[in-house]
Amino acid sequence: MDTQTPEGALRQIEQPLRLTLLGLWAERLARAFWPLWSLVLAGLACLSFGLQDHLPLEAAWFGLVSLAIGAIWALIHGSRSFHRPTRTDALIRLDSNLQGHPISALLDTQAIGASDAASAQIWAAHRARMAARAAAAQPVAPNLRLASRDPYALRYLALTAMVMALMFGSIWRVASIADLTPGSPGLAASGPSWEGWAEPPAYTRKPALYLADQKDDAITLPMGSKIQIRLYGDPGALILSETVSGRTEVPPASDANQEFTVIQSGRVTIEGPGGRDWLISVLLDSPPGIAPKGEIDRQADGRFKQPFSATDDYGVTKGEVTIALDLTAVDRRFGLSVDPEPMAAVTLDLPLSMARDRTKVDQTLVDDLSQSLLSNQPVTMTFVATDAASQTGHSQPLHVILPGKRFFDPLAAALIEMRRDLMWSRSNAQRTTQILKAVTNKPDGFIRDPKATTRLRALIAVLDAQSATMTIPQRDTIAQELWQISLMVEEGDLADAMARLKRAQDRLDEAIRNGASPAEIDDLMQEMRDALNDYMKQQADKNGKGPDEPNGSKGPSMQLSQDQLQQMLDKLQQLMKEGRTAEAQELMNQLKDFMNNMQVQQGDGQGDGQGQGSPGQKAMKDLGQTLRDQQNLSDDAFKNLQQGQDGQPQDGQDGQDGGPSLADRQKSLRQQLDQMGKSGTLPGAGTDPGKEGRQKLDDAGRAMDQAEESLRQGDLPGALDNQADALQALRDGIRNFGDAMTQEQRDRATQGQTAQNQDPQGQRDPLGRESGENSAHIGSDKNLLQGDDVYRRAQDLLDEIRKRAGEQSRPENERSYLKRLLDLF
Repeated sequence: MDTQTPEGALRQIEQPLRLTLLGLWAERLARAFWPLWSLVLAGLACLSFGLQDHLPLEAAWFGLVSLAIGAIWALIHGSRSFHRPTRTDALIRLDSNLQGHPISALLDTQAIGASDAASAQIWAAHRARMAARAAAAQPVAPNLRLASRDPYALRYLALTAMVMALMFGSIWRVASIADLTPGSPGLAASGPSWEGWAEPPAYTRKPALYLADQKDDAITLPMGSKIQIRLYGDPGALILSETVSGRTEVPPASDANQEFTVIQSGRVTIEGPGGRDWLISVLLDSPPGIAPKGEIDRQADGRFKQPFSATDDYGVTKGEVTIALDLTAVDRRFGLSVDPEPMAAVTLDLPLSMARDRTKVDQTLVDDLSQSLLSNQPVTMTFVATDAASQTGHSQPLHVILPGKRFFDPLAAALIEMRRDLMWSRSNAQRTTQILKAVTNKPDGFIRDPKATTRLRALIAVLDAQSATMTIPQRDTIAQELWQISLMVEEGDLADAMARLKRAQDRLDEAIRNGASPAEIDDLMQEMRDALNDYMKQQADKNGKGPDEPNGSKGPSMQLSQDQLQQMLDKLQQLMKEGRTAEAQELMNQLKDFMNNMQVQQGDGQGDGQGQGSPGQKAMKDLGQTLRDQQNLSDDAFKNLQQGQDGQPQDGQDGQDGGPSLADRQKSLRQQLDQMGKSGTLPGAGTDPGKEGRQKLDDAGRAMDQAEESLRQGDLPGALDNQADALQALRDGIRNFGDAMTQEQRDRATQGQTAQNQDPQGQRDPLGRESGENSAHIGSDKNLLQGDDVYRRAQDLLDEIRKRAGEQSRPENERSYLKRLLDLF
């Protein structure tokens, strides 16, 4: 094919030439007729939204005529401005987009030198280059930009309206313009029309239905759905009948606005021209179900834990448990032999999940009813769940012995029993007085705390005076006093370490005899370990006075290593877990004999540079005091949060009578921490644990600054978060400094302290533990709260937070703070 001739070159670019011509058609049609299609789209959008059904007849006709006139004008204007594109126009458009206009060059003829061979060769070479350029031609895209012709973007407005009409309107409504013609039965001025909606209850989270768009005449709706019907046109042209609401007072069927609630299956009918008939099926809302799971668990501090599970098809909104006395199961002896006074059942709120979906709830109720008469008595627990439709579901009554705090000291247990008898019936007042008098007749050797004896005798005098005419408030006051005295006897802070150890032994011995729970045994064994540590330390201090001093040890003695004692305690705990109470009791008796005969060896009385009076030890004590002060400050801030106060001084609170505010106290603690850091007495200088400890103190200082700022701004929740960070940093710092002190002691021991090498026990107590009062270490150089103790304490705290977060009676700001804690942990 000869591409140097015009015909050959044009055949090479035929395809891009046709596409360019097609683009010219689109370009000129868009420029000429954009007003026409914009008017058409706008008109269709208005008709799809049903605007003609809501306008007066005159306005509807005016709009239709105006739309028609505008369309005719746009058509005439477009026809006049439209110029049919030709092949030559496309060729020119294509050639103008090529470099050097090669198509025009191919169509040119040689004007001069056609007879000259050299000139002819040059011309041929020129045409060959132009032909090659023309062969590479690509279609030219049309220019469809109309911004200069439509500066207000009316075409986009019309297009957007049409898209919205297709999404939210109905294209079939365009046909309703036929009702506007004269003689039409659907004439808007007199013809009937209607609208209707079915709205399910909000808690179902189901969408509302537009009844006119429902093609199926059978509809399923949740129970409680609201149906709204609006009737238009002449009164009586359309009437409504329904059998789904069960209404007794029914408005006239021709009322323009009808609203009713679906409570049963039936029919909804709009009678008249253009009416509809629906068969409504009701989707029932099942009542919630709830039941306890597993056995009730007793905690050492008196709290109980009862797991439960609740379900509902749309979600549980509220849960309660009612605890009532199971009188038929009560052992009616002694003070319980008389008929009880009327007592109200206890109702507790159940904790629910924080998640939005509550169709299935698995939670644990944690509470403490130790001071209630129901404590340690047979009760029935009935769980109740409520859904959003106010339907309730009840569990079968759970018959259990309600766990409560148990008192293992014989005197405390007796006082609690008298308190129970008095609350059972005021007719037991005289009997209670007689028993209390017998208890306090000869208190020496029986009641360890003289304060308890004094308070008991004062209480007996009150009982004597009020027993015949005792009122319920007086009974409650006496019961509260008996509770406080029992706590004093059971858990009182005895000054003498030996007395504390003896009391711990007695309580543990009594718990083993009475079959206490594993949690109670663990708690009592920990109490005995703590009391034993205090006793060993006290005896070591006393023996430093010499054997001739009054506190010196005389007579036969027995020495136990720490490993031996630990093995005995572990064995005792294991026997209790396995239920071998007889063997546990025998081992407990042996352990008591060992402790009663135990002799604490006398130390050498020499300090080691990190002893009780060393600068490092004093700095550790100061840090411990700062930690306690910070904890007390955090507790006060939390109390203010419960009472709805800010961090400034309030009447009856922190800061009254000119005292410091919470923010001032926080600032003072920060300054104390700075002084300790600058004093240079902190242990572990230059060591890794010492560096980490100082870094933790810096972190605590920053958290204290932020807490002070939050307190001054009245942001108590933010201050509590910062104070928690400061407490954690202080604990970590104290632990690091304790590690540094231990490392220093070990380094000195390896550098040739011959006295310690000759007498390895010289710096240890008879249980083989390092002496010293490091706040981060105790006993056998092990960190406090290791292993299971950490997780047990953490679980206890989490249970308490969960219980308080579920109590609806607490202030909203406190519950919000507790929920944030649960989200964090």
